Amino acid sequence: MSLLELIERADERALAASAVACLDRCLPLLAPDGPEPLRPLWASCADGREWAIRLSAIRTEMEQTAVTEGPAALVRAMLAAAPSDFAPAPLREWADACSLVALEIHGRFDAPDGDAPRDTADLLKAARGGEAAAVGPLVAGELERQVRILEILAETTGTAGGGAGVRKALDLSTEGRRVLRAVMSRRARGRV
Repeated sequence: MSLLELIERADERALAASAVACLDRCLPLLAPDGPEPLRPLWASCADGREWAIRLSAIRTEMEQTAVTEGPAALVRAMLAAAPSDFAPAPLREWADACSLVALEIHGRFDAPDGDAPRDTADLLKAARGGEAAAVGPLVAGELERQVRILEILAETTGTAGGGAGVRKALDLSTEGRRVLRAVMSRRARGRV
């Protein structure tokens, strides 16, 4: 099943966790060495409890981060676009947008000069639709993580272990965050 099909079929829990995971993986752009501010929001993904309160607190906390330009602005916009309502329609729209932004950001780090190629939008559309697309290794890895997270969450929907699905999504996201952080670090060393 393609990423777009998985997003279309996902329930609130999967949509929220998928979007938070995309945001989580891109956090090194805002807080390179900081703590994990999204942990409270991850806890709300399972049932939506305190979602709006935790989202508001995280937005306030993230306003203090120093980085505000370039790809970091996309991450800020992703957080700002998060719906306060834990409902399928707004969460689906947010999850879809977060998926695309996370792929675009990874595409910038695939490019040697940090600029995404001009035909990126078409490539990402094809890749998210399940078609073969000539994307770079970071985008391919990010796409695979997004698909896997939604598959894990779909497998655990309505089960007693539903929280375990969110936990597995968090683990995959943490791995992806480490990958992006390492790429950012290598690129920074290359500029010195």
